[in-house]
Amino acid sequence: MALIPVTILTGFLGSGKTTLLKHILTEGHGKKIAVIENEFGEENIDNDILVQDSQETIVQMSNGCICCTIRGDLVEALNTLWEQRKAKKIHFDRVVIETTGVANPGPVAQTFFMDDDVADHYVLDAVVTLVDAKHGQQQLNEHEEAQRQVGFADQIFITKTDLVSPAEVEALRNRLMYMNPRAPIQGISKGVVPLEAVLDLKGFNLNAKLDIDPHFLEQDVHDHGHDHHDHSQCGHDHSHDHHGHSGHTDRIQSFVFRSDKPFDHKKLEDFLGGILEVFGEKMLRYKGVLYVKGSNRKVVFQGVHQMMGSDLAGPWGVETKQTRMVFIGIDLPKDTLLAGLEGCLA
Repeated sequence: MALIPVTILTGFLGSGKTTLLKHILTEGHGKKIAVIENEFGEENIDNDILVQDSQETIVQMSNGCICCTIRGDLVEALNTLWEQRKAKKIHFDRVVIETTGVANPGPVAQTFFMDDDVADHYVLDAVVTLVDAKHGQQQLNEHEEAQRQVGFADQIFITKTDLVSPAEVEALRNRLMYMNPRAPIQGISKGVVPLEAVLDLKGFNLNAKLDIDPHFLEQDVHDHGHDHHDHSQCGHDHSHDHHGHSGHTDRIQSFVFRSDKPFDHKKLEDFLGGILEVFGEKMLRYKGVLYVKGSNRKVVFQGVHQMMGSDLAGPWGVETKQTRMVFIGIDLPKDTLLAGLEGCLA
């Protein structure tokens, strides 16, 4: 039986998650969606609800969608939905989880790898993060949760773009790109977004195309070796004095490793194992296409915190064999990691 795809919808308080969710639920797309909300705030989706039994966590909604307010644990909610679906009491073919505004999406994402029952029935499709154009810069300066939400994203939407100038949107976009170069960024207004930009993104799929923003890479080449904004060693949070695109001062940062030389598989495995042991909690997302000595196929790897997976992808064919890896994390020792990876080359 095919696994049910799950989308995690995250974003800081007031970023427009409920508005986007309403749009998804009221679109005439014919998809059966179960929604798990882990808080009913003041602005909930009650007005779309047809039936609500106060004893029950499962709610039938107007578009054939089902809503489930979390009163227990996420695992329990997912398993309950699965049991009810199996018993043909409810029907859905995908799940959207709306997290609270201050939630770190990390543990939510990890649920899909840590719990066997959940992993047997569901597959994490993507983390979609909303950032408010009007308050986003300030929220990123003041709240690490907002930064984590960006670091984990597979797709970023800048909301409320109609409330600020194009220059402000561009400054925010640049900052987000530095924090997470692997997530496409799109401006939206009033929660209107094409469904295919939210669902079936395969952001957590090992063989999905590795998107790293090309402009980010160009920038990286110029800055290589003298990253004058890198405060990651000093332990202080400098983000409050920086509103420009140079997100290097954010505690959550990203960097890219590239090489045309192949990796020695054993050395790389040992090095990454050690790194995960020491910095695992600080490594939010990492992903890459690896050129490994002795293999004519690409190796795709990715992970969340200490959980890493790799997979053989297609043959290199005519394209240039090259490793590209992106790491997104909190206060990571960039130079140490880059030097260590360099040391794993054959």
